[in-house]
Amino acid sequence: MKVPHTLVLLYGMIVLAWLATLVLPAGVFETVTNDHGREVVVPGTFTTLADASAPSFWSLFTVIPRGLAAAQGIIFFVFIIGGALGVIRATGALDAAMSRLLERFGGQTALLIAMGMLAFGAGSSTIGMAEEYIALIAILITLCRAMRMDTVAALGIMTAGYAVGFGTAVINPFTVLVAQEVAGLPPTSGWGYRLVLFFPFLAIGFVYVLRYARKVQADPTASLVYDIPEAQPPESPESTALTGRHWAVLGLILATLVALVWGIKWQGWYLVELGAIFIGLALVAGLVCGLGLDDMARRFVDGAAELTGTALLIGFARAIELMLSDGQVLYTIVNALAVPLEAVGGELSAVGMLLIQSALNFFIPSGSGQAYVTMPLMAPIADLVGVTRQVAVLAYQMGDGFMNIIVPTNAVLMGMLGLCGIPYGRWFRFVWPLVAMYVAAGAVAIVIAVQFGYS
Repeated sequence: MKVPHTLVLLYGMIVLAWLATLVLPAGVFETVTNDHGREVVVPGTFTTLADASAPSFWSLFTVIPRGLAAAQGIIFFVFIIGGALGVIRATGALDAAMSRLLERFGGQTALLIAMGMLAFGAGSSTIGMAEEYIALIAILITLCRAMRMDTVAALGIMTAGYAVGFGTAVINPFTVLVAQEVAGLPPTSGWGYRLVLFFPFLAIGFVYVLRYARKVQADPTASLVYDIPEAQPPESPESTALTGRHWAVLGLILATLVALVWGIKWQGWYLVELGAIFIGLALVAGLVCGLGLDDMARRFVDGAAELTGTALLIGFARAIELMLSDGQVLYTIVNALAVPLEAVGGELSAVGMLLIQSALNFFIPSGSGQAYVTMPLMAPIADLVGVTRQVAVLAYQMGDGFMNIIVPTNAVLMGMLGLCGIPYGRWFRFVWPLVAMYVAAGAVAIVIAVQFGYS
């Protein structure tokens, strides 16, 4: 079965949202302002509205530019992040650092897997790296080949790491910060618990990939792609040397992350200031590595252009919320979802949020887009069932992050599989037990979060 393009799926959801406004009763909750100045719903106050009118057919088209306009802050921030990463990639610092890290531990299987997963996980957890890893596949495969591992193990190191990075992200600007903005939470709040979770989840992926790698080392015919010529490790180009300029760029990246956390936590920075600091990082990093201004401009434009699809997904996803809000059925849906979740208690309802987010990731693989579709629903549900909105954000990011390495609608995953020559069916056989373990462990982590009032 051919899976439609994500924009097609999202527009289909816009149409369904419009149809929902025609058949569902409009309804509202009473709201109050809590101690933190945020507006929250009052449980048990849902009432239907008899005189509400549904949006017109014309709104199926006008809601899209409205959605793009409503999400303009995060959309332009995404473009700036993409442009900055484009310039940083052009410096070669990230490629050289990853190459040096993997080469340093390339003679030891366990260390290679552990350090590789740690590097990929850290990059995804902090600055939301994913597509950038594609350029490193050749280096990683070469190192694995020298140690008698196959391409599945090599890709497992990369994807298991970035799944944990997104699933337990500390300050990922594409997922955590977006979801917290929609949920009305302070940016990067709750980062301590997510940082604690990062390491046990990384250990789960490490043990799983290591067991498979050692099985292939002991018996090459045990490889899931042993009979597929396209999936055999190719010769790789020479690795990139890590120069003094590269070290300077890496230092600038670290300083930027520190400044980002400081500014958000103590200076009240958000999208405008964060965008400004990434523009400054791109400019200084490019100058340090000797890139000309014209070259930096081209790299910035190219990097921003790569995220055009992501930006459109955010706007289309926001349009779904606008359509439901226009028809005043958003809280009707929230109430319908909350009723069964309320009946099973806070812990099980939070786990239910995780399962819902995991299922939705098939249709909306964009982390930012999924945040705009689901968090307007999940945040009020969290209020109704008696769990914190921070728990709802955690359920969202785990459902998004862990499913990224298995859903065929994830363009990054499919691109990696294509470069490695691994058929999706073989990859599914390898990765589904790992995803199941991630989700099960995520459910435990969410129950613990509910019990201690994670906020």
